[in-house]
Amino acid sequence: MKKDVIIIGAGPAGIFTALEMLKLNTKKSILIIEKGQPIEKRHCPKNVTKSCVNCKPYCHITTGFSGAGAFSDGKLSLSSEVGGDLPMLIGEELAQSTIDYTDKIYLEFGADEKIEGIDNNEEVKEIRKRAISAGLKLVDCPIRHMGTEKAQEIYLAIEQYLINSGVEILFGHECTNIILEGKNCKGVYVMDGKQSFEIFADHIVVATGRRGADWLEKICEEHKIAHEPGIVDIGVRVEVRNEIMERVNNVLYESKLIGYPKPFKNKVRTFCQNPGGFVSQENYDNGLAVVNGHSYKDLKSDNTNLAILCSHNFSHPFNQPIAYAQKIGELTNMLGAGHILVQRFGDILDGKRTWEHELSQSNLKPTLPDAVAGDITAAMPYRAMINIINFIQAVDQVVPGFASIETLLYSPELKFYSNRVKMDANFNTNIQGLHCLGDSSGWTRGLMMASVMGVLMGRKIF
Repeated sequence: MKKDVIIIGAGPAGIFTALEMLKLNTKKSILIIEKGQPIEKRHCPKNVTKSCVNCKPYCHITTGFSGAGAFSDGKLSLSSEVGGDLPMLIGEELAQSTIDYTDKIYLEFGADEKIEGIDNNEEVKEIRKRAISAGLKLVDCPIRHMGTEKAQEIYLAIEQYLINSGVEILFGHECTNIILEGKNCKGVYVMDGKQSFEIFADHIVVATGRRGADWLEKICEEHKIAHEPGIVDIGVRVEVRNEIMERVNNVLYESKLIGYPKPFKNKVRTFCQNPGGFVSQENYDNGLAVVNGHSYKDLKSDNTNLAILCSHNFSHPFNQPIAYAQKIGELTNMLGAGHILVQRFGDILDGKRTWEHELSQSNLKPTLPDAVAGDITAAMPYRAMINIINFIQAVDQVVPGFASIETLLYSPELKFYSNRVKMDANFNTNIQGLHCLGDSSGWTRGLMMASVMGVLMGRKIF
């Protein structure tokens, strides 16, 4: 089989590559290879079973058309300051203008026109003043919130548009490797569950998402694709009552705070804040269970959850940050008998584990019902744990009550962005015809920046 363009992965980066090519009236044939299912066939059984059943061969929350975006809270960050380091590669001006352009495409497919976090300037100033006093930086970032259920509708509309416009999508097919002739990428090896076959193309676009970072790292090592170990984020998902976060939720919707707490001064940040949201579990191919969070447009809980992530940069001779984070996750899973661990912040400070009866007596009820009460500090590295504790206490100066005894910490929350592929501003690697996009490339974090990278890729190869 021969195509003009092969896109590996139907997440936001891959989707928007194809979408932009169509908008530019491309004459090239486009094939998307997706390991998972179309969005209309993606269903998490936990809605019925009330506990994770560890679906095989993959988790439907993370795999399938639109990737993890379909089951995320569906937030689009509209600032070039948020979403990874793509502006370092292409320039801030181009990054911001492409965000604005990409946002309009989301609106065309049904995204809510309301933008959060652009009003109440005086209240924002007051929150920023408290953040500065606490040694934190408040990042201004307008947010367009699609919501988990609405995001699925929007991506379904995009899926149908692509198919109806002639884009071929091979669902249930896995790319196992790339085909090289010298320093030229000529195609890919594909497995349909029964047999392997080859597909050739002039351009191979790898957009496998965060859950494909480990696979891409192995491909880079095998074929000497220029890359370098980057950052891996290790942290927790924090949950508090809505009353604690009410002011920040109303004024900013998502408070993006960054700090460098003593004594280690690693970068620690808040990420993916979900007012009235729900804590969720995701599973990776190797059986690793990680915690995440989402929020619906209509259905609301009594709690707000957000991630606190500690960034780790590793230097020579260590070059396996993904494996390092996975080991932490595996140890945490072991302590929770395969489940997510949850612990009260007060118990961490008291040096004791949390028990189920203590959770049942709290004002704060976990929104992840099958999380196991325990001791996350038994698995979390000392450096990361101290950073997280000190950061939470700093946030408490901005949001009083955030560091209360009952505040819940879920673990492990891991973000695998570590394999940064070396590319030029046109997303060319040192292998001719091979391009790497989105979170798996190490350059983006989140829906909008991955979509932006796809748009720019589509313009280069249409």
